[in-house]
Amino acid sequence: MDVFLGKRLRELREENHYTQRKLAELLHLNSVTYLHYEKDQREPPLSVLVDIALFYNVSVDYLLGLKDY
Repeated sequence: MDVFLGKRLRELREENHYTQRKLAELLHLNSVTYLHYEKDQREPPLSVLVDIALFYNVSVDYLLGLKDY
């Protein structure tokens, strides 16, 4: 099953009851930039992927859909 980064980001954000704007603020990102990540219109740099993974306590592999845990 193909899971794209944007879909996984949205699922995590919604499960944790964050708005896109609030999450972008917490991650020190521009809200439009974060929106592009969720819509798979831009790929975040590795440093941002790591920040998101640490924030949600998941692996980067999980965010990329390489693992389901």
